[in-house]
Amino acid sequence: MQQKQKTFRLVLTAFFLAILLLLATVPFLGFIPIGPLNATTLHIPVIVASLVLGPRVGGFLGASFGLISMIRSTIIVTPLSFVFSPFIAPFGTSGYGSWKALLIVFIPRILIGIVPYYFYQWFEKKMKQRKRGLGLFLAGLLGGVVNTVVVMNMIYFLFQREYAQMIGEAGGAVYTAILSIIFAQGIPEAIIAGIATAGVAAVLLRFLKNRI
Repeated sequence: MQQKQKTFRLVLTAFFLAILLLLATVPFLGFIPIGPLNATTLHIPVIVASLVLGPRVGGFLGASFGLISMIRSTIIVTPLSFVFSPFIAPFGTSGYGSWKALLIVFIPRILIGIVPYYFYQWFEKKMKQRKRGLGLFLAGLLGGVVNTVVVMNMIYFLFQREYAQMIGEAGGAVYTAILSIIFAQGIPEAIIAGIATAGVAAVLLRFLKNRI
């Protein structure tokens, strides 16, 4: 019985990884160009996997999301590729990129696969396993917020000068631009993640419970 559970979890992990690859390869499905950045849906399967299979699998899939993002930014070069790929230098400069891009690529994406799980566990205990749908929605929402807020703030603190040159701003206007992206892009992403998580994770959690 335990071996069957392990096999089933492995199959589900492979399934989520396949979804990530599908979203990443189909144009305008996983990465949606909006200005200098891409809106994404790749965080959704990472969040769902975290809630269904736990933070280890969630963290692994988050790292996979980060790797996919790095490869894509290296192959499909945009003005902001340098913040997601250590192989791409900022426009107008020569040489290679910075290792700091690896921090932006991996840290926020790994957190997407960890933070929602622990929030949901806390919410379940707090609500005594009531309002599961609300808990799943909030966990998905939180995962989306973590993705955008951490990524954009790391861009600001690690690549402030390069980012300022790219958008043609300076001083406090740079962080104002960061905040505008967080609200304009990050909030819709988070809401979509919350709705999708509440729907998909609820079904998978019930399915897993019936198999135990």
